[in-house]
Amino acid sequence: MAGKTDIFDLGRLQLSSGQGRRVDLLVELDGFEFGGQRYAPETRLAESVLNAARTTAGYSLRLRFEARLEGPCMRCLEDAHTRLSVDASEIDQPGGGDDLSSPYVDGDDLDVRAWARDALALALPTQIVCREECRGLCAICGANLNEAGADHAHDRAPDPRFAKLSELRFE
Repeated sequence: MAGKTDIFDLGRLQLSSGQGRRVDLLVELDGFEFGGQRYAPETRLAESVLNAARTTAGYSLRLRFEARLEGPCMRCLEDAHTRLSVDASEIDQPGGGDDLSSPYVDGDDLDVRAWARDALALALPTQIVCREECRGLCAICGANLNEAGADHAHDRAPDPRFAKLSELRFE
């Protein structure tokens, strides 16, 4: 396993058209904000596998790694840990238009750190929760419903449409 890699020089692989190679890398993962909350990887360095193949005019790339994110649960705000498997692919064919141009490749330099950050963000679930059956917070008092128990309840507020009826006096 090589040392930490932010920018990888694809030219040093010396691939000719049709050849490919697998490279093991340590990629630094950055924390980020998601849904207004801050999430950070459990370990800053992720063991990653880069598969690079030379095409006639560019590269076909695949990056794979696993990460575990830590941050607040989106339902109850307690600590949540989410394990993600990332498998991202990029094609870079200079002169092939925007669809065939990778924003992470500049000449033979591959920005692995930026690619890993974006791929991790795209692999996120729609909600990061502490557990699937998390009940969240009470909308009235803010109590954690996972700990409050089944008897947690509030008096129902009177319907404001009938407020004037409370002024009636029967004697």
